[in-house]
Amino acid sequence: MSTVGIAETESIKKRVRACDYLVVAQLFLQDNFFLERPLEFSDIKPRLLGHWGTCHGINVAYANLKTYFKDNPNFTFVLGPGHGFPALQANLFYDKELQKVDIRASLDAAGIEYICKNFSWPDGFPSHASPYTPSVITEGGELGYALANSYGLALGHPEKTIAVLIGDGELETATALDSLNLKNLLAGSKNGTVLPILHLNGYKISGPTIYARKSERELHELIRGFGFTPVTVTDNPEEFQTKLDEPTDSPFYILKTEKGFGGPVHYHMSHQIPLKNPATDENELKQLETWLKSYNFNELFDKEKGFKL
Repeated sequence: MSTVGIAETESIKKRVRACDYLVVAQLFLQDNFFLERPLEFSDIKPRLLGHWGTCHGINVAYANLKTYFKDNPNFTFVLGPGHGFPALQANLFYDKELQKVDIRASLDAAGIEYICKNFSWPDGFPSHASPYTPSVITEGGELGYALANSYGLALGHPEKTIAVLIGDGELETATALDSLNLKNLLAGSKNGTVLPILHLNGYKISGPTIYARKSERELHELIRGFGFTPVTVTDNPEEFQTKLDEPTDSPFYILKTEKGFGGPVHYHMSHQIPLKNPATDENELKQLETWLKSYNFNELFDKEKGFKL
């Protein structure tokens, strides 16, 4: 697999920004999706439901993996924290996967308005990953099964490469932790390759995770004990792509990002909706507008020409 060039790493950065913006727009907006005028109370959904905290990390992982494995038809991405669904939906929308099952999710201004307004909306898209979503087989509310499902997908399919993103709170579940043993049980040329990625963002809901509070040595030795080689990455695409390209025996990637990165202050408290009352509180409305503007979405998307990534 060849190393990704500078142009592609810049494209990854822009894609993450675009998908972060689409996540926030899905969570909050029922109108004014491109900030063509100052935000008003009436632009905000009457009920805010969804999860922001894990979404930036999902976007980072997805963008890097889809870029690196773009020429591999047997690559699959498995998402553990399915409650971060607006990030998954943003990426499936960008890749035109969502459009295959819903023609209204077109990769243009109308499609953006459609997915944003209808997220957590009556008769629209659910707040968690669901079987309606392309390639999703289970509802995304219960954590712990992603790694086991990934090894099951690899069983008897040596051609497959499966990258699975696991939340650090999720890895505390008995199912996820015990699934690490499958690495040895399913080793061999008759099965596919599973690439675990631990999303180490520090918190489960708003409480600290065990693995984020371990020293680097403790965490790495735990991972080595299951037969993996720990490899730390960040949201820097040059580093991420380089680490993916390095020949490593049984890699176990550790993706470090701050929970709720890019949102309002107190990131660690942003498991779900970090601004509770932007539809009634002028200060929160201004915070939301500043947050949305920070992505400079107009640099990434033109209503007439589409994405400029």
